[in-house]
Amino acid sequence: MAGSVSTDKKLETTITTMLYVRRSAAAVDFYTRAFGALTVMRLDNDDGTVVAHLAIGKGDFWVAEESPVHQNFSPESVGGNSMHPVLIVDDPQAVFDHAVAAGASSICPVRDEDYGWRIGRLVDPFGHHWEIGRPLSEG
Repeated sequence: MAGSVSTDKKLETTITTMLYVRRSAAAVDFYTRAFGALTVMRLDNDDGTVVAHLAIGKGDFWVAEESPVHQNFSPESVGGNSMHPVLIVDDPQAVFDHAVAAGASSICPVRDEDYGWRIGRLVDPFGHHWEIGRPLSEG
């Protein structure tokens, strides 16, 4: 059996996402510039591709090069998304504007919605859609 890890610490149940992209190294750079993502872990492959675990505030996500042989496709390959991250921040407009300045494109500007959120939607240069927002009240 290849190396195994044992720990007395009980893991908390959580969920995260993996974003498959083309140009994974550039994607990590974009998420760092656009959203202030911090690199938790990064593996650079000889072919220039990257697998990285990133964090924004208390949230985290992974970025990896698409791999059709494993049926892991980027939005560019499938022509759309089946999911998208929702980034919850204190100032959605500032984060939205910063991401657009870094290379994202606005789909829907930040605005107050009837369902109680201030939220906007953008698409990053790798085809992933992001909603940037916050609840209007905590009541």
